[in-house]
Formats: sequence, structure tokens, C-alpha cells
Amino acid sequence: MAKRDYYEVLGVAQSASSSEIKSAYRKLAMKYHPDRNPDDLAAEEKFKEASEAYEVLSDTDKRGRYDRFGHQGVNSQGFQDVNDIFSSFGSIFEDFFGFSGAAGAGRGRVRRGADLRYDMAIEFEEAVFGVEREVELERPVRCDTCEGSGAKPGSGRTTCRTCGGQGQINRAQGFFAIRTTCHSCGGEGTIVEKPCTDCRGIGRVNKKRKLSIKVPAGVDSGVRLRLAGEGEPGPAGGPSGDLFVVLHVKESNRFIRDGLDLIMEQPVGIAQAALGCKIKIKTLDEEKDIEIPAGTQFGERITIAGAGVPHLKGVGRGDLHVEIRVVVPKKLNKEQKEILQKYADVSKEGTSGSGSGFLHKIFGQD
Repeated sequence: MAKRDYYEVLGVAQSASSSEIKSAYRKLAMKYHPDRNPDDLAAEEKFKEASEAYEVLSDTDKRGRYDRFGHQGVNSQGFQDVNDIFSSFGSIFEDFFGFSGAAGAGRGRVRRGADLRYDMAIEFEEAVFGVEREVELERPVRCDTCEGSGAKPGSGRTTCRTCGGQGQINRAQGFFAIRTTCHSCGGEGTIVEKPCTDCRGIGRVNKKRKLSIKVPAGVDSGVRLRLAGEGEPGPAGGPSGDLFVVLHVKESNRFIRDGLDLIMEQPVGIAQAALGCKIKIKTLDEEKDIEIPAGTQFGERITIAGAGVPHLKGVGRGDLHVEIRVVVPKKLNKEQKEILQKYADVSKEGTSGSGSGFLHKIFGQD
């Protein structure tokens, strides 16, 4: 099913201010909050849909790309689990309700690790054709000594006395009956009495690791690549988050990109443009002969189908538009001047005066 327009989801105009967007999301979050709609899958989907829309429209950069390119511009994966929403918007729910609003965690809730971001610059040609890069990152990994538990080998974790092992404390406000994360155990339900000496009870240590990143053909600046499970490991042995690689494509000194199409400038001489010729150009893939028709004017384009950027989905390519730049020589030798003057005389066109001469009519200047 196609995604609905994010502005339509929140019920606001495209010109809505950030405060209007936040207010609209607040109303929907309260209406479809899981604690107010227990076991209601339809309400849960509405809650996730509204949260996805708010995640994009509340971010200035993402909103700008969405306004220009729609859903493809932000490539949002949405939220698969409501707990991801509470993790992402913890401070927002504190503003809304006075506490985090995380629902139904229960005893021994396994928490997912945080997502990480890595910004990677690639060359223009690498973005067009794809590339595989090996990078070295220093990031948190699960401690081998305690296997991520945070406890010294031979010891274990004990039940948190504050929450009784629930990981959360019940709080109520108005019609909400919502649990908040226990401040003593951080929501894990257990605490470490004898911390691991290698990770100091955290369960994670920083290590350098090499990763192979495959960049598909056709990407552009701002595209995010998701490497599942390569983020921070979760607390107390929980699953790892994801690593998002944000791409930054360097500009080309030969091509301008317009979606899947490419534009390049090609200089030709006066005689070549007037009489027509065949010239050799270098596309992204190969050298290619193209025909310049007689009488070609400055700025006219010759299109080479299928020589542009590959589609991200691997079906087809854009076109290459060769924009002609007729080069008028700044200096002419005696023979060249005589030839051009003779042409002007034969054509009965003057070379001075009101600007109606040969060079003006053919090339737009005297």
C-alpha cells in the first residue's frame, strides 16, 4: 500500500509551522496511544503512521527533501515497533504527558541498542555506478569478558529493589495509566553488584572494526544505507541497533546531475556549428561519436538515451544531454578574417553598425 502524504496524516497544511506540526502530532499521539487503545492494532498502526510523519516533518532537512522529492527524498523506513517510537521521541512524550509514555515493558524487557550514524563521502562516478568500500570504525561492541551482561564473571545480576524487577514504575495522570522507566536500573529490572572490570559494568567496550559498505548504483547525496545490527549493542545483552551510512556525493567537473539525467557542456567551433560535423565525446561509460547538425545554435542540446544515471531499483537509466557551446575565437589571423569578411560580403551582411551583422545573427554577438 502506498504511503499517505505526511501533511495529510497529521492534518496540517504544507505551510504549517513547526509548532503547528508538533501540536497536530500531540493530538494524534494522545488519541492513538497504545495505553489508551490496548490490543487495538488499527490504533497502533495510526500511532506509528503519525510518528513516522512527525519524524520527517519535525526535521528541517528531512522536511525540505520531502517537499522537493516526496517519500523517495527521505527514504523513511517508518517504525516497526512502538518501543522504537518511545526511544526516538522520549523527550517529546515527556513534554506531552510529563513522563516518557513507554508502554507495557514488563519484567525483563529486552532493550535494543542505539542506532549509529556514519557520514561517507564518495566520488560522482562511484555514486552513479556503485562502489564497495571498506571502512574502519571505532564503536561500542559487546564485552567479551562478561558477554554483555556487565557483571563480573562468576557473579550475576540481582533484582532491582526500586521497581521489583519490573524495569518500570507505574505512574498515572488523568486517563493515562502509564509506566515510566525505573531510574535505578534504567529499565532493565536488574542491577549489577559486581561490575565487570573490563567494561566497568556497562556491558560494552569501544573497539575498532572494519566494515564493508556496498553502495548501490544510482545513489545521491542524502541517501541512507542501513546496516542492520551494526549499531550499539543493547543493554544487558539486548540486540544491537543499526548503523546508518549517510552518503555525500562530490560534484563532478564534467557533469551536472538532474535526477537520473546528466548534462554536459561541449564546445564546438564556428565552422563546426555552421556546417555540421561529427565529434567524439566522453560519456561516463565510453567515448562516443555524435553528429552536430549544420546550423546548430549556442545552447542547443543533443540527447544520448540511456547514458545517464542508473535507477536505484536497477531498471533503466536516465539520458545524457550534451549542451552545445559555440566558441567564437577572440583572435583571428589574417586569412581567417578574410574568409569571414568574404562570407559577410557574399551574404550581403555588414560587420558593424546596429548589430544585425553576420556574427550577431548566427552566434548572438558581433
